Amino acid sequence: MKSEVIPTKSGPALTRRAFLAGGTATALATAGWMAAVPRGARAAASPNETIGVGLIGCGDRGRALMAELLTVGGRHNVRMAAVCDVWRPNLDRAAGEMARRQDASPARTTRFRELLARTDVDAVIIATPDFSHGAVLVAALEAGKDVYIEKPMTLDLVSANRAVDLALTRERIVQVGTQRRSEGRFRAAARWVEEGAMGRISRVTAEINFNHARWLRPIEDCVEADVDWEAYLLGLPGRPFDPALLRRWQLFRETSNGIPGLWMTHYADAVHMLTGATYPSAAVALGGIHVWRDGREHADTFRAALEYPEGFLFTWGMGLGNAHGVQFTIHGLRATLDVESWRVIPERGVADAPEARTLAGEPGRGHVEDWVACLRSRGPTRAPIGTGHQHVVATVMAAQALETGRRQRYDTSRRTIFEG
Repeated sequence: MKSEVIPTKSGPALTRRAFLAGGTATALATAGWMAAVPRGARAAASPNETIGVGLIGCGDRGRALMAELLTVGGRHNVRMAAVCDVWRPNLDRAAGEMARRQDASPARTTRFRELLARTDVDAVIIATPDFSHGAVLVAALEAGKDVYIEKPMTLDLVSANRAVDLALTRERIVQVGTQRRSEGRFRAAARWVEEGAMGRISRVTAEINFNHARWLRPIEDCVEADVDWEAYLLGLPGRPFDPALLRRWQLFRETSNGIPGLWMTHYADAVHMLTGATYPSAAVALGGIHVWRDGREHADTFRAALEYPEGFLFTWGMGLGNAHGVQFTIHGLRATLDVESWRVIPERGVADAPEARTLAGEPGRGHVEDWVACLRSRGPTRAPIGTGHQHVVATVMAAQALETGRRQRYDTSRRTIFEG
């Protein structure tokens, strides 16, 4: 594919290949910025130097990521140093687990900026509710920290643009939590698709369905005395303590953009990875609340169609009223790839169609360990910040198309989304 030129706000243009390399010496050398980066930021960390990691957001996902790091960190001399959460039970659980696994009690705080100010914290894992991702990510990069950021990287394009500029100019190591990029099947499939055996790709379809209320977390045990409510709001308009806004943040407009950010992110990123595409040029969407009358403000049934300048249409949907499951297929002139079963299905009557087969995976390290290893080597991660910027554009376009009822377009030269 043709190398796309990607503009940056604070420096010269990058090629797509350099951009996808993320905040690394390779990308900065391509951009001509090496002279502006302190030598210490480019050098690989000494194996004898302990790298300290802080966890911001100690809910189920944050503690799962912490557990992965505690399992693999010793091989790279990387340790957990501090934890941050606005809700005391989460903070206590994370601190207790960290103390048991490392024989040392971590620093604790409810304010993420206090954690970022610590000199023993070199990198952070961000696993907070979606609405806070942009603010915490930008603050972490401004503080000179390397970052593992849960998906979606941000809910808005302004903070995504700012984060990209910071990561590149300050040469920070960023891993976005779209972990399929570390899965052997996806990595092998991406190489196979790139070889061109499928022929020209014109369509990608994906959907996911389930009908159990996994988002209705209990709120009876969430009391105001245990919550740093001001810290949680993080710039949202002030209001009395509301445990539902804290524990069921996925349901509300102020704290998530609904199905696009919560679920579509993984599929948009996988499409980019498997096809080599970068940014959609246009998006439309429909959806509504058709099943769950549970106080939600977001659709429980959603469909979006995104057009890519590489020449294909990506349609994605989700329904919370039926447990039909998942389907994910890539359609080319010579074959279809079923991404769920990894089957290559040849096109009938096409002489040069590939043989039917099931794609094998490849060995590799997990997503957290990939980040941990890159903290030491200063090499590119598998899901660098450029890939996060791409999924932000795709999912924000889909969310805004649903919200406005109008087609959304993306201008790559200005890094803006507009109606048209």
